[in-house]
Amino acid sequence: MSKIISILVVFLCVSTFLKAQTTGQLTVATTTSSAGGNYAPRNIVAIWVEDAEGNFVKTLLAYAQSRRTHLNTWQASTQAAGTEYNVVDAITGSTRSSHGTRNCTWNATDYNGNTMADGTYSVWMELTDRNGTGNFSSFSFEKGPDVVNLTPADMPSFASITIDWQPDGGVSISEVSRPSPLKLSPNPTSGQLTVAGVEVLRVKICNMAGEVLLETVHSQLDISALSSGIYLVVAESAAGTHIQKVVKK
Repeated sequence: MSKIISILVVFLCVSTFLKAQTTGQLTVATTTSSAGGNYAPRNIVAIWVEDAEGNFVKTLLAYAQSRRTHLNTWQASTQAAGTEYNVVDAITGSTRSSHGTRNCTWNATDYNGNTMADGTYSVWMELTDRNGTGNFSSFSFEKGPDVVNLTPADMPSFASITIDWQPDGGVSISEVSRPSPLKLSPNPTSGQLTVAGVEVLRVKICNMAGEVLLETVHSQLDISALSSGIYLVVAESAAGTHIQKVVKK
């Protein structure tokens, strides 16, 4: 009984909403072509990720060294983050002497190594073959528990673009101050659980490490097989992913 009381105290003291940080890998590929500059076919190119607010997250590829100052969009993004020309974990190299397919990946972390929260992100690409701004484009995708396969239309200097997000099996969690619309009852529960407050498309029960223990498309589920403790209910709806704690007695 004392164990259950302790768990309840911890649960009642936590009033923050838990936001998913799905781990996985983004794979990006594109075939480059001239921006019409006087140094063609020699070119410099950068590919990086920004969040929904336009903040620099991480550089994925930067084939540019002495002439990198002409990748003005990439420079501005990294400079605004206070880390100009940051290439932590990026593929790097000197000016390319010809065009071809450029491949790179993103491990869902920022340049400091922190796993990024699920949500909308943009892949940016910039290429120039002159002493000045060339061509640049951005493409949005959703980082989350679902697989994403995008083939955007060709853009100036960038063709045959593919952007593929492959989530891992688990989900890690961080706490942010935001109320959740998710309603769980009864909570605590000895087994039966009803998920309400959102139109459920899929529900996962995870341990506090983010491991998925149970998954269903139903809003009513039985967790009686789980040991006593605190678990995370991850409910996916058309409005997004909602997470709440549940106590199993």
